[in-house]
Amino acid sequence: MAIIRILGIDPGLRNTGWGVIDTEGARLSFVACGTIKPDDKAALSERLRQIHDGLAQVLANFKPDEAAVEETFVNKDARATLKLGQARGVAVLAPALAGLSVAEYAPNLVKKTIVGAGHADKDQIHMMIKVLLPKSDAKTPDAADALAIAITHAQHRGMAARMQARD
Repeated sequence: MAIIRILGIDPGLRNTGWGVIDTEGARLSFVACGTIKPDDKAALSERLRQIHDGLAQVLANFKPDEAAVEETFVNKDARATLKLGQARGVAVLAPALAGLSVAEYAPNLVKKTIVGAGHADKDQIHMMIKVLLPKSDAKTPDAADALAIAITHAQHRGMAARMQARD
């Protein structure tokens, strides 16, 4: 069985988490994770470029086979949701430009896959990442969330491929 390298991305304008895992059948292995922190005093366009450049570097360094991005959680602040959507657009575009298929997962599905409940908090996700990937060293909740997205993709990738084929 071939090893598939998966990049998970948790997009955000302040912090964009990324996590890379290898999957071979049901076996998961931690590769790397981190957080891209754009300059919060920079213009929006510059922050988006910094996110893109950071993800491009991750893609070049770790050469994933597939990518997964968390869908935007729509909240009551429309402006914040629109800005997050722009960061998410960059998070989807960067791996697509590298030739990867990009799957998208709802936050509740990620939480349910990792913790078993769709309304888990960040601490519960971080704790379960340490259980599922004991060698992981996520220093931020965003990096842990990105690893959770990668694991979710590893668990659901067959379904995601079938859904993309239908679109």
